[in-house]
Amino acid sequence: MKSRGVYETPGGTILMEAHKQLEELVLDRATMEFKKEVGNKLAQVVYEGKWFTPLCDALIAFTKSTEEYMTGEVKLRLYKGNIIKAGTTSPYSLYSESLASFTTGDLYDHHDADGFITLFGLPLKVRALKLMETKTETK
Repeated sequence: MKSRGVYETPGGTILMEAHKQLEELVLDRATMEFKKEVGNKLAQVVYEGKWFTPLCDALIAFTKSTEEYMTGEVKLRLYKGNIIKAGTTSPYSLYSESLASFTTGDLYDHHDADGFITLFGLPLKVRALKLMETKTETK
């Protein structure tokens, strides 16, 4: 039997938010995006009762691998049903003040971004050139 009831779990909600804060600090963007997809698929597999399938095992294995370095301290403020971030730290944080700073440092040369901007902008440049060619041909 499946129940379609909605249950309030304030403690679970707070724990999930704390975990999300740690993930944002410890995981890179691509891994976080894929983990969301895996989480949705895992929820579907479990909901359908397919707990003992190779797919479920694989989804759980991926999820466990992302949890290996998920440790740290999360501070949250609770106010009138809201959860407000108040600080997150982890020994495995991907954030580095010296890299994120707008000042010049030894670890990061801001001119390195030029290559990424050019590379990520190439499809837009190609599109713009194609549009210009098309407009020129139609005149």
